[in-house]
Amino acid sequence: MEIILKQDIKKLGEKDDIVTVKNGYGRNYLIPQGLAILATPSAKKVLAENIKQAQFKQEKIKKDATGLAAKLESVKLTIGAKAGESGKIFGSVNTIQIADALKKEGFEVDRRRITFEVEPKELGEYIANLNLHKEVKVQVPFVVVAE
Repeated sequence: MEIILKQDIKKLGEKDDIVTVKNGYGRNYLIPQGLAILATPSAKKVLAENIKQAQFKQEKIKKDATGLAAKLESVKLTIGAKAGESGKIFGSVNTIQIADALKKEGFEVDRRRITFEVEPKELGEYIANLNLHKEVKVQVPFVVVAE
């Protein structure tokens, strides 16, 4: 029997795959559990349309991320932090501060998409990695200065 998977199933397939399984496994487990539907001709057409629309959305998201990455390459941020006389800052600079600084520059970036190569704990220059899309990454330099 041919079925269309609604979610990833280990050792069987991924979401939206059309797979062939034994009748009992399909009718008694996969379909009642909501893990799959019968692969009728109409269900296959709906699946093809859904895949086409998902690809279109992903291309648009990637295009937007690429455009934002091109604009972010020329940005250099300055982050103020309270520091001691030795140059060591109290606490550390975090992703929320980077996201706020980017917002002031006119860029909306989710703080969960920001990572650091080296955790900023002293005054100086650092690099923030922004993962805008699974294929689009950009590095933004920033300077930590004493307030």
